[in-house]
Amino acid sequence: MTITTGARPTHNMLASVARGFLTGGVIGASLAAFVVGGIIENVLLFVTGLVLPAVYGLLFFLSAVPRRAHEAAVAPCTALALVESLEAVGGEATSDVAVRFDLTVAPDDIPAFRVTCTQSINLVDLAGYRSRDVVVVQYPPDRPWRVRVVKRPTPQWEERAAGARLDSAPGPAMPSAPPEGSTVGFVTLLGLLLAAAAVVLLFRADLFDEGSSAQPPASAGPAVTSTSSTLVVSSASATVTLGPGQSFLDHGELRRAVSALSKGTQARAALTVVVQERLLSVVYAPTGTQAPTFDPDSLPYDRFSALVEEVRSSLGAGSAQTWQVAVEHLTGSLTIRVGVTGPQGAASLEADADGRVVRRTPAQ
Repeated sequence: MTITTGARPTHNMLASVARGFLTGGVIGASLAAFVVGGIIENVLLFVTGLVLPAVYGLLFFLSAVPRRAHEAAVAPCTALALVESLEAVGGEATSDVAVRFDLTVAPDDIPAFRVTCTQSINLVDLAGYRSRDVVVVQYPPDRPWRVRVVKRPTPQWEERAAGARLDSAPGPAMPSAPPEGSTVGFVTLLGLLLAAAAVVLLFRADLFDEGSSAQPPASAGPAVTSTSSTLVVSSASATVTLGPGQSFLDHGELRRAVSALSKGTQARAALTVVVQERLLSVVYAPTGTQAPTFDPDSLPYDRFSALVEEVRSSLGAGSAQTWQVAVEHLTGSLTIRVGVTGPQGAASLEADADGRVVRRTPAQ
């Protein structure tokens, strides 16, 4: 293997674009099926909206098993590296902090090269890393940009690092993952919109019949439109759409929207609550339903912004293109699921009713 200084790794861009389009399509179709199924009371469509992401996630995991097995079978390369610079980029609220390293890697058998990588370092160990220090790193032989700093090197490598003097390799540095720009994010969003539109168009007759034949209850007011947001409430669901330049991650914005939905109406139990950048959707439980429900006002909305940021910064999703928070009580205890899709893939976590994280799934 030969690595030239400053060389960029090859990458199957077509596969990333196709995977992004498919992921966006699954997200859009499942969300649209979930909401439309609740509005028109179509149980099969409603359940499909819940099952489709799980099936896709399982297939995605199984398809990556051979690749992960091959990667695990290949012994990583170990080398010394010079820390050109380092910067903390997130994770201050936990015991670990994400640190971006700019390294000159100097293998024994190939020319030195520059690379950047981001790695979680415990706050206790953070003081042991300084600019111009020599550290021990490992990387896959066929993917040198995936460098990881070895926190506990063997005594032999630790002795080599202590006595080594390395010169800086000229830049620019390779990123820690192949750059994809905004193409994958755009294609993912396009797939999401097309799939959601397809589901709505497929069931447009049922939606229009539902809207024309069903009389809204006395407690449900008409749509209220303002320059900042649009509120639509019916007997089966409610949505709030924010105006341009706004986000439900803004402080207090989500709590105000939920309060606006329940203002002047009797408290109604919800089946699901779904939050995106500028869209809040609530599906209410039909009268007499036996499905598990919850009070939308009881959710820890103040924690949603921190949960989304944790997926972005700590789980390796990169610069997020789309995010979603889905709350449901259909399978046991109330679960808050946070998903983020970015240039490096999709990452997620699950939290309980108090907003405490119980499971994390880093980006693949």
